[in-house]
Amino acid sequence: MAGTDITRLKVTGGPAVILVRPQLGENIGTAARAMANFGLSEMRIVAPRDGWPSESAAKAASGADWVLDEAKLYETTADAVADLAFIYATTARQRGMSKEVVEPVSAADALSAREVSGQHCGILFGGERSGLDNADIALADAILTYPVNPAFASLNLAQAVLIMSYEWQRAAGTAGTRETFAGVPEPAPREELFHFFEHLESELDAGGFLKPPEKTPVIIRNIRNLFHRAQLTSQEVRTLRGIIVALTGKRYQRQKAAE
Repeated sequence: MAGTDITRLKVTGGPAVILVRPQLGENIGTAARAMANFGLSEMRIVAPRDGWPSESAAKAASGADWVLDEAKLYETTADAVADLAFIYATTARQRGMSKEVVEPVSAADALSAREVSGQHCGILFGGERSGLDNADIALADAILTYPVNPAFASLNLAQAVLIMSYEWQRAAGTAGTRETFAGVPEPAPREELFHFFEHLESELDAGGFLKPPEKTPVIIRNIRNLFHRAQLTSQEVRTLRGIIVALTGKRYQRQKAAE
């Protein structure tokens, strides 16, 4: 097909493109094509509505087979981001979360710098009908929003992926001229953060902090956002978990003494 030259070096790598609950195989395929156009190769798919693999996705990819062939399937967004150091969540709506909000140019520059420094990153894209939900966005470090017409802000999934793929290639092409994150401590992998959150939240629940029940999800989301902004290292996560153990251990000792 026009513009395709299999004799030339294939550009791959870059941050993971994570499609969360995509509906149409055609949109997955055209997103893969957009990634291949601009040198992104790692696609992760969370709970696709019509299952996987998808014949319609393969047809729509128009030759970007390697992206689809190597795509990884996940049941949850948390599983899909567990090994990543930094994550952007794409959304056009105000979410009431205290997270940094950036546009594509700034996000691509930061992603390129982090990737060069060895910090593997990802970009979350929501499904066609309603995008990402608040629970998905709470897993991210920052919000990525496009400078669209506020009266018509909805983008097709492949369009959204295409814009960031283009910006990635632009930024990656100038990576050698910009400051990187070399020497900056790498953030803890998402999986370590998740275990810390589970530990903290279970102790907060035992201590009676997560009340009333109807507000618990919002309280937990706010706490998680606070720690996401801190960009904790693995050592800092271990320190915080040690603090929790020290504090809750005293509580358990008092309970036993009272019994």
